[in-house]
Amino acid sequence: MTTRKTPTRRRFLSAAAGAGAAASLLPAPFVLAQTAKVKVGILLPYTGTYASLGHNITDAMIMAIEGAGGTLGGRPVEYVKVDSEADPAKAANNANKLIAGEKVDFLTGPVHSGVAMAMVKIAREEGTITIVSNAGADAVTRQMCAPNVFRTSFSNWQTCYPMGPEMVKRGHKKAVSITWNYAAGHEMIGAFKEGYVKAGGQVAKEILIPFPNIEFQAHLTEIASLKPDAVFTFFSGGGAVKFMKDYDAAGLKKSIPLFGAGFLTDGTLQAAGPAGEGIITTLHYAESLANPTNKRFTAAFKAKTGRPADVFAVQGYDTGQLLVHAMKAVKGDVKAKKEIMAAMRAAKLDSPRGTMTFSKSQNPIQDIYLREVKNGDNVVLGVAQKAVEDPGRGCGMT
Repeated sequence: MTTRKTPTRRRFLSAAAGAGAAASLLPAPFVLAQTAKVKVGILLPYTGTYASLGHNITDAMIMAIEGAGGTLGGRPVEYVKVDSEADPAKAANNANKLIAGEKVDFLTGPVHSGVAMAMVKIAREEGTITIVSNAGADAVTRQMCAPNVFRTSFSNWQTCYPMGPEMVKRGHKKAVSITWNYAAGHEMIGAFKEGYVKAGGQVAKEILIPFPNIEFQAHLTEIASLKPDAVFTFFSGGGAVKFMKDYDAAGLKKSIPLFGAGFLTDGTLQAAGPAGEGIITTLHYAESLANPTNKRFTAAFKAKTGRPADVFAVQGYDTGQLLVHAMKAVKGDVKAKKEIMAAMRAAKLDSPRGTMTFSKSQNPIQDIYLREVKNGDNVVLGVAQKAVEDPGRGCGMT
């Protein structure tokens, strides 16, 4: 028979003293580290033509972390937001505010490719673990690739290359391309051209417009005079809405089919109205994807924000998922950078876009979907190209 001793005040005080002494032996930094907040820096546009993109990325990233208990590796999170204004001239100062000034543990964003180039340059120098949650500048995971730089969105090449063969397959062998005259625009129409020419197409003219100019009328008149079989374009946000409406109003859509990078019709269809109907795009996501993860995600995002989900929200959500995955692997130790980066490289995310893994240059490997606007929705016609991996040209890690 086991005899239990009744606790006495003396025994209780003795035990409490012992526990206190043991706690005092723990290194202070360890105790503090378990309660200190993980600082996540966010450099995104909250004003201007790309403001809606910035809000969707931010809200969905926070939603993913809240869905995992609101912590990263068991630690509370502090979000430090800076408005990038989509201005490359301010990018270095803004990135330094977060890295040197706020001393963030992770850096995320931006939307604008010009901003991304400056941000990644500083992140590489400082060693801050960075997740590019939108900007598709090819160089980020090519010439500028680094062990601490990841991307949860796309490379500009990925989203547009598959459209070239698709347009030729449809019999459109002479095309005009039109976009803004900045890094993303050049790379998007360049990738389209690469795939298009390889498949037997000819680009009659590339029209470049100063960013963020949205006066299109003169260029639409020129397109009409060139009489191409089709037009390929990249615009996003407010500029995309204006272009679709102007293209339709000019009467071009009836005679010259409009194709584009999926950003043209993502998050813009409600504002574009009938002008968006019939436009065909390629992208790594569509709200109408029928997989269970996407159904849960779109419902949750709409309930949280009152806005429909789009590709930008998905990329923000997967940025949050990647942070959750990596910090869980290291039990919240932000100083375990090598282990965090290893966990990120090995991640296999159950994304609303479908399963997503990472290439050797730390860019997503993902399906690119062919979509057509029908009754105000991006309806998936099929997969334009499966498991598309950016070539990673110039990346020393590949």
